[in-house]
Amino acid sequence: MARMRKKSDLPVKSCATCGRPFAWRKKWAAVWDEVRYCSDKCRSERRKGDNST
Repeated sequence: MARMRKKSDLPVKSCATCGRPFAWRKKWAAVWDEVRYCSDKCRSERRKGDNST
């Protein structure tokens, strides 16, 4: 079994919408380079803003 990592040792990014930092998640392992938003809410808010212009 793999050793556990401390949460503070995980990679961190800033959300493109709200600017808050968010940490790597196991479900994002394959697509971490493409992840830009911390949540579905931020992703949908960004889309709403893009369509209004």
